[in-house]
Amino acid sequence: MTQLTGPYIAPIVLLILSNVFMTFAWYGHLKFGTKPLAVVVMISWAIAFFEYWLAVPANRIGHQVYSAAELKTMQEVITLVVFAGFSVLYLGEKLTLNHAVGFGFIALGAWFVFRGPL
Repeated sequence: MTQLTGPYIAPIVLLILSNVFMTFAWYGHLKFGTKPLAVVVMISWAIAFFEYWLAVPANRIGHQVYSAAELKTMQEVITLVVFAGFSVLYLGEKLTLNHAVGFGFIALGAWFVFRGPL
C-alpha cells in the first residue's frame, strides 16, 4: 500500500475532500439567498450524498489506526480549516482575531486528544 492510500494518510485526504463537499452543501447556497428554500435543500442534499461517499470510507479506513475520538477530532479541525478558507474565498467574509483565538482553543483541544492519557 502506498503511503497516500495507507490508513494514516488516506483518512485525512478523504476527510478534506468530504469537507469541501459538505461545506458547499451547507453554506454554498448563502450566495443565492433569493432561491427557494426547497430548491437549495434538494441541491444541498445531492451534494451531501457525495460527501458521504468520502467520509464513511475515511472513517472506516482510519479506524484501523485512529480511535473514534481521534477521527472525530480530525474531522472537526479539518472542517474549521476548510470552512475558514471557504468563508474568505467563496463568501468573501473576513476572519477576525476572535476567530483565530477560537480556532486556537479548538487546536489546543485537538492536541490533548492526540496527546494520549494525561
